[in-house]
Amino acid sequence: MADQQSIIALNIGSQRISMAVFAQTKKGLVLKAYQATSILADPATEAARIPQVQLAIKELAKSLKVGGQKAAYALSGQSVFVRFVKLPPLEEENMDELVKFEAQQNVPFPIDEVVWDWEKLETGGIETEVVIVAIKSDSLNDLNSVVAETGLGTRLVDCAPTALYNAFRYNYQGSEECVLLLDIGAKTSNLIYADGGKFFTRSVSTGGSNLTSAIAKEYNISFAEAENVKLTNGLVTLGGGHAAQLDEATAALGTVIRNSLTRSTAEIQRTSTLFRSQQGGNAPVKVLLAGGTANLPYLREFLEEKLSLPVETFNPLQRISVGKGVDVDTLGGEAHMLGELVGLGLQASEKSVVKIDLVPDAVQAQRDITRRKPALILASTLLLAGLAAWAGFKAKSVEDGKAFLANLEKDEVNLKQPARKIERLLKAEDESLKLIKAYTSAEKNRVSVINIWNDISQHFVSENVWLSDLEFRTNFSVEGDGGSEPVLDASFASANYGSSSLQAEKEMADSVSLKGYHLNKNIEVLEILKRLKTSEVLTFEWEGKAIPDSQIIKLNMAAPNDENGDYAAPFELVIPLSKPIKLN
Repeated sequence: MADQQSIIALNIGSQRISMAVFAQTKKGLVLKAYQATSILADPATEAARIPQVQLAIKELAKSLKVGGQKAAYALSGQSVFVRFVKLPPLEEENMDELVKFEAQQNVPFPIDEVVWDWEKLETGGIETEVVIVAIKSDSLNDLNSVVAETGLGTRLVDCAPTALYNAFRYNYQGSEECVLLLDIGAKTSNLIYADGGKFFTRSVSTGGSNLTSAIAKEYNISFAEAENVKLTNGLVTLGGGHAAQLDEATAALGTVIRNSLTRSTAEIQRTSTLFRSQQGGNAPVKVLLAGGTANLPYLREFLEEKLSLPVETFNPLQRISVGKGVDVDTLGGEAHMLGELVGLGLQASEKSVVKIDLVPDAVQAQRDITRRKPALILASTLLLAGLAAWAGFKAKSVEDGKAFLANLEKDEVNLKQPARKIERLLKAEDESLKLIKAYTSAEKNRVSVINIWNDISQHFVSENVWLSDLEFRTNFSVEGDGGSEPVLDASFASANYGSSSLQAEKEMADSVSLKGYHLNKNIEVLEILKRLKTSEVLTFEWEGKAIPDSQIIKLNMAAPNDENGDYAAPFELVIPLSKPIKLN
C-alpha cells in the first residue's frame, strides 16, 4: 500500500485511533489510504487502554500495509504543555538561549525532565512571539515505546493543537478574520484561535466522554451502555420549545446532554476572553467544528445559540487530493476528524506553518548515530591510514620519538603562561555561571505567584461562584489552621511603592487561603473543590496522608445572611501548595 516515499500519519486519540497514508506530489498532498478504529474511553478501564491502543495501531498498520515504516504521530492537547511567550526584539542568533530561559520559567517541571520544542510565530507586531510545547520525558518515551512495539518507527512527534492549526492554515488560505477551530474529542476539547497571523490554543478537559458519564449517572447504567445510547439516540435539545417537538424519552436525554455541554460553552467564552485580554487577539467571527463529538445532532445549532456565532464544519481536505483507493462515502462523513492527520502530513512534507517535533530519547539517540556515521567512517579511514604509515616508519620511530619528546618539553614551557590565563578565565566563567543561576532562581520565584494564580483561576468556572481573595499562608497544619498565619502583614493594603509587607520572620509560604462568595450555590463550591484536586500547584496530601475536605473547607455558608442584607454567601478554602515558595 505504501512505499518508502509515502508519509504515514497516526493520530492517537483518547477513543479514536486513525491512520492515513499520504503521497507528496508537485501539486501537493494526496491522501492514498485512510482507516480509523475506536476504543471505549471508559475512565474505569483506563488501565487496559494501552494494550487496546497498541492492538488498534497494529491492526491499522497491517490493514494499510505500512508495517516497519516510520510514522508521524500526534499527542493529545491535554498531555502537553503549550505556552505562548512574548520576547523583546532581538537578533535571530540570540533567540535560542532566551527561549530556553523562558522555557525554564514557563514549563512547570525541571527542564531536564521534559522534551520540548519551540517555533517563532509571525504576528506582525514589534515584539517577537514564540510558542513553546513541552511534555514530560517519561510520558513521551512510554507512548513512543507503545508505537515502536507495533512495528512502526517514529518520523516526528507533533501535538494535536499545532497539527490542527497547520491543517487550517493550509486549507483556509487568505483567511484574515479571527476564527475559532473547536475540536471536541472524547476526553479533551482543543480550542485553536487563528487571527490573521496570530495563533493561540488552549486544551480543556471536557469532551464526549463527559456526555457519556452524565448519561450513565442520570440513567444509572454502565459507561458502555451510555455510550451506545448517546451514539444511537443522543442529540442536543435547543431553546424555543424544541424539546416539546420530541418524544418524552428523547427530550429528556437531549436535556441531559445539553446540561453537560454548558460547561464546555463556559470554557469557550472564558478562553475567548483570555485570548483577547492577554494575547491581544480579536473576538472570533465564526466557529469551525471538528472532532468525533461534532457528529452529535443539533450540536452546531446549540453552539450557535450559546456563542452567538455562526458554526460550520471544519474541512481539512479542501486542498488535499484523494486517491482512488479511498472510500469517498466514508471520508465524507469523517472528514472533520482528519485535521490532525492532515497537519502531520503537511509537517512531514515541510508545508506546515508551525513546526514542532518532540523527539523521544530513543529516536534522538538513533538520529545522533545517523548524523555521526560520516564522521565515524572518516575516522576509521584515517585510523587505517595511520596504521599503514606507522608500519612504514617503524624503523625510525625511536629517533623521531626522542626528537618529538624534546619538542614537547620546549612547547610545555611556552604553554605554561597561556595555560595560567585560561585557568583565570575558567574561574571567572564559573563565577558568572553562579551569578546566572542565582538570577534564574530569583526570576523563577518571582513568576511563581502568577503561575499559581493562573492555575487556580482556571478551576473557578461558574456563574454562581467567584473568588475575591487569594492569601498566601505559612505553618499549615492538617489538624486545623489554628497555627496558620498570613505571610503578609496588615500594612499590605496601604503600603507605599517600593516597601514590602512580607513579615520578616516568615521564610516559606506553604499554603493558600481562597476566599469568595456564591449565589446560594454552596454545592458548586464543593464542585470547584473537586476540580481543584486536579491542580498542578496544589496538594491535598500532608505528611503522606490525604487531607479530608472538612479540614480544607474553613467556611461554606449555605445561604446569604438576609438579616444583614447580604447578596451572596461567603466561603473559604485553605489548601497546601505542592511546592512551597521561599520568601527570602
